[in-house]
Amino acid sequence: MYTTVLTVHSWLRWIVLVAAFGATLYAYMGDSSPARPASGRTDRWGLFLTTVLDLQMLLGLILYLALSPNIRPLLENMSAAMKDPAARFWAVEHVTAMFGAVVIVHVGRVLARKAATPAAKRRRLLICFGLATVLILSGIPWPGRPGGRELFRFHG
Repeated sequence: MYTTVLTVHSWLRWIVLVAAFGATLYAYMGDSSPARPASGRTDRWGLFLTTVLDLQMLLGLILYLALSPNIRPLLENMSAAMKDPAARFWAVEHVTAMFGAVVIVHVGRVLARKAATPAAKRRRLLICFGLATVLILSGIPWPGRPGGRELFRFHG
């Protein structure tokens, strides 16, 4: 079960990245140019990002709180985990960056709905989706960094 959920979580990151870049790009372009306000496609990309990011968070929380054999020992000895860059990444940095991205995407969509003008809506989406994308990129366990993993995980 652990390996299956971890594999799905690992592959879903690529969909999250596409959604994050797509939502940010459409917020920037206003669907076709910087002069146009955010509209239907921007809203659909934002909803897609929110949906896949929520699913990714759910899988991550299942791994973090229930299935991972690696997290419990880290949380039981946080002082040692904080001294080891790879352990600190998994115990604190990954979960914090990803949780922050989820919150920022949700807040951005609410702020956009409450915007007084289409330009304000577009600006709010661009800022929030852009920040979330940066957090997602910083929280992924890229190869070569402490705690890094291979780009493509295969079940087996």
